[in-house]
Order: sequence, then structure tokens, then C-alpha cells
Amino acid sequence: MVGLDDPVGLFQPLCFYDSMILHQSTAAPKYFCHGKRGSKHSKLYRDKPAKEEQTRAMSLAGVSCLVTGAGGFLGQRIVRLLLEEDEALAEIRLLDKDFSREALWSFGKFQGKTEVKILEGDIRDVEFLHRACQGVSLVIHTASIIDTLGLVEKQLLWEVNVTGTQMLLEACAHCNVQHFIYTSTIEVAGPNCRGDPIFNGDEDTPYESTSKFPYAQSKRLAEECVLKADGQMLKDGGVLVTCALRSMYIFGEGCPFLQGHLDKCLLNKNVYLRFSRKEALVNPVYVGNIAWAHVQAAKALQVPQKARHIRGQFYYISDDTPHMSYADLNYELTKELGFAIEPWLPMPLTMLYYFSLLLEIVSFMLRPFVRYIPSTNRHLVTLLNTPFTFSYRKAQKDFGYVPRYTWEEAKRYTSQWIASIVPQRREYLKSKKA
Repeated sequence: MVGLDDPVGLFQPLCFYDSMILHQSTAAPKYFCHGKRGSKHSKLYRDKPAKEEQTRAMSLAGVSCLVTGAGGFLGQRIVRLLLEEDEALAEIRLLDKDFSREALWSFGKFQGKTEVKILEGDIRDVEFLHRACQGVSLVIHTASIIDTLGLVEKQLLWEVNVTGTQMLLEACAHCNVQHFIYTSTIEVAGPNCRGDPIFNGDEDTPYESTSKFPYAQSKRLAEECVLKADGQMLKDGGVLVTCALRSMYIFGEGCPFLQGHLDKCLLNKNVYLRFSRKEALVNPVYVGNIAWAHVQAAKALQVPQKARHIRGQFYYISDDTPHMSYADLNYELTKELGFAIEPWLPMPLTMLYYFSLLLEIVSFMLRPFVRYIPSTNRHLVTLLNTPFTFSYRKAQKDFGYVPRYTWEEAKRYTSQWIASIVPQRREYLKSKKA
């Protein structure tokens, strides 16, 4: 994932998934072979279902699964849910550029009968991808570069997000991988440059989106590649079945952007900066629920009658989080901790838009001499200030997705995590000033 510096302190990228995969390690794969299931999780991180009536007929028993971006925010949560399945998978291969010690520890904490293999490497390396996909029947592809400020060169963005996805699809066809789930983003749909709103839209809602921003373009092209690959003939004569899950903005324990906003808040005397107007309603999704949607889709793909409806389709994935602006989500998660939020944008929205345009012009003029990246841009201002909400009804109908966690649970777990990191963030910011 790309870290974005924001000297103004107002804007941070608000749509992200998991780690980008950029280098190859020559180290041998690491293995964890888990035995009998262990005890319940800690209070902060336990996975208690919000609804017990989930479909029990679908199962991933005996499946070999590859998860890309497995060391990232969403990827880790997907892996955790896969390891917690009552009917164990045969194997889970975790692929990323590298894994933190914390991530490896978390994988070892959730015990089961599934063999776990750690693969560190480059998503642009054909031979590495072929080795990773050999013997796998399911791929969950979450790895991506996320960049809403233009910090990353367009060529690198394309190589990882678009070409990397194409190469992974080719590896799947070569290695006879039957099922492929792609983690897409709401930015594939919009909002468009005019800031046209959508309220409670669905997959059939007409919308003219002509975004030329590189990140949104790269994700749109990658999603198109995935959906067009549905029905592609495999080397053994079988057929590849694909689908894409368009996630809303993801929040939850470990969210790097929540942490970034918290830091700005602490530096602003415990007051969150307002970067989106109150009426710009969106519907963020809790990380446990978007991860659960991936697991539910994976299970449904194992059932031919359900796979018929899912294949070649994209799905908006949200949950029952109340609709609110991005800035107000930060406040809602921390108000009980004594934090506040500024009531207004730093300047009227129109003025903010043209201020961003001015910064873009300055960046363009300086390009021959120095690479200046503005702290904001028109795309980001529009993204953060356009009402844009979607329903998960189609996912519920086609593959039985129902949020695993209620809003109250998601809020409680996230707030507890934020409270737990406040002291260390204060110390970190204090030491940075010294």
C-alpha cells in the first residue's frame, strides 16, 4: 500500500484494499501446519456472527486457495476467516511482497487443520505466479496499489494493478484454477467529475462515469479483464469462473487511514479536520463484513447452481453501517473517547475545488524541473464530497451475503482498537516533534 503525505492535513486516500506486490524473495516458502482448534479470540478481535442463520450448505472443505495481498488490511481478515472455517480448507497460500511479524503471528493464532504456505514475491513475475497457482482451485485477488493523490508513476500503477491482474489470470488458465474473485472498488463506478450523486444505487443503476484519474482507471481496466476472463478455457479443458466485488470504503481494526486521520486529530488538539461536508453521504463497510463477502462468494462458486448466477458479474458490497460522510465516520467512531470534529470545510466547496485545480496547474508547470505532488486534487475533492451509496441486495440474492457483524459490533471493535493505539500515537507524534 502506498503511504500518502498530506502537508495540508485535510486529505488522505479513503479507498483502499491490500498490499502491492513488487519484489521477489528467494527464500523458501514458509509453512504453518495447524492442529486442533484453539480457544476463543480476545475480546477485541473475536469473530462473533451477527446472524446465525448463514447458509450452511455451502462449504470450502478441501479447497486449495491462493490469497494475494494477504499481508494487508483486508487480506489478513480474509485469511483469518478462511482459517476459522468449521470445515477446513486443504491449503491456503498467502502471497504478498513481504509479511510483517505481526501478520505472521496473527495467522498462527487462529488454529485449524488447514496448511498455510507463505509466498513472498512479485505479481509481475510470470514464473512466480505459475508456481503460486499450481494445484490451486480458488484465487482471491486483493493485491493493489492504492493512490488517490498521484504519488505513484502511472506506469508502475498499470504494471501492478492492470498487467499484474492479467498475468495472474493467465497463470490461472495455465494452472487450471477454476475460480477467481477480484477485489474491486467503488471508484470503478465513480463519482464522476461532475459530482453526480447516487443514493442507494445497485448494479443496474445507470451512471455516466468518465474519470481519467489513473487509480480509478487502473481498477476499472483490471475489473474488466477479470469479468471478460469468465468462461476462458483452462489448459485441462475446464472453464475459469470469475466475479468482482466492488467494496465501499473499508474501516475497522488496523485501518491505516483511520490511524492517519487520528494522527491529524491529535495534532489538532483532539479535533478531527473536516474534509467532507456533512451531507456527502456514503456507506462505508466494516472490514469483517467485506472479508466475509469474499468467503461467501467463494463458497457459492463451489455450487454449480449458484455459480451460474455469479459468474461474470460484479457486486457492490456494503453493510448496515449508517450513511454518513467520510469525515463524520471518523468522529462517530471516536466521539465517546472525547474527540470532536470541525463543523465546516476549511473553505467553501467551490473554492476548495478551484484551489485544487490551481495546485494541479502548479504541479504541471513545475514538472520539467521538479516533481511536485499537490496535497489535494479535484478528483479527491469530488470523491470526498459527493453523496454515493449502494445496496448489497444483489450479493444477498445471488450468493447469500449478509453482514456478519452489526454496526454496533463494528463500531465497538473499531473504537476499542482506536482507544488502544491513542497513547502510542501520542508518544510517536511527540517524539517526531522533538
